[in-house]
Amino acid sequence: MAGPRVVSLLSSATETVFALGLGDLLVGRSHECDAPSAARGLPALSRAKVDPGRPSAAIDRDVRALVEQGLSVYEVDAEALKALAPDVILTQTQCEVCAVSEKDLAAAVASWVGKPPVVVSLKPLDLAGCFADMVRVAEALGAPGKGEELVAGLKERVAAIEAKGRAMPEKPYVATLEWIDPLMTAGNWTPELVEAAGGVDLFGEAGKHSPKLDFAALEEKEPDTLVVMPCGLDLARARAETAALAARPEWKALQAVQDGEVYLTDGNAFFNRPGPRLVESLEILAEVFHPTAFSFGHEGKGWERL
Repeated sequence: MAGPRVVSLLSSATETVFALGLGDLLVGRSHECDAPSAARGLPALSRAKVDPGRPSAAIDRDVRALVEQGLSVYEVDAEALKALAPDVILTQTQCEVCAVSEKDLAAAVASWVGKPPVVVSLKPLDLAGCFADMVRVAEALGAPGKGEELVAGLKERVAAIEAKGRAMPEKPYVATLEWIDPLMTAGNWTPELVEAAGGVDLFGEAGKHSPKLDFAALEEKEPDTLVVMPCGLDLARARAETAALAARPEWKALQAVQDGEVYLTDGNAFFNRPGPRLVESLEILAEVFHPTAFSFGHEGKGWERL
């Protein structure tokens, strides 16, 4: 008996479906679902209304202008979605500017008649929520056991790193930068990853959205380590955006900058996606904070020193 026809409008959910071994159930994806490589062959059903290639300050202005008008940042191809006749649609309510939201989806399916698809809206706020959502995805696809098995394996990997990381005699004080202009520090699950990797997060708070940050706060707290993980930007874009930031005199005055303790990461592939690769995100932080104790091979691909 064939399983449900599934459309995923969230990149982390798409990765979860493949990690469950159920990738063959997917019939459509969002434009941001680019991993694993097999996902790219699926029809893309959404697009962003802002140009992701613009500088971070311009992206922020464009997004805010849309939100202030009560408009969505994304557009869903309603006709293409309907033609695929999905039984299950995976979306999210965690952040309306980060991915296609439940509100976007509701507008796309408003005119449908007949039996509506089951909509699974994910909203992970912390690491436990991320794992719980992976199980929810598996349940919606009729394979709860696969979800429990996947999460058990991920938790085991996290526990092994956490036991070693928390035991480190010296832990760096860390500032994470989830956006460049304006500056924002990472919240939600990232502070938990920082702590598990053997660091101390100075600004983020687990379970809460990412707050704004200013240079005065950075100067006051003087983090030992700065980790740049821009939302939706890969390593090359993180490098380009940080170059503009590095030209500012306030940046050059930071002790972490002077000490060469600034690290760029692929925020798009890792930290910003609440899916299975959060464990790799933890591995990246462990390598950055304690390079003599951890080595997972992510340097040069998932992160680099500025």
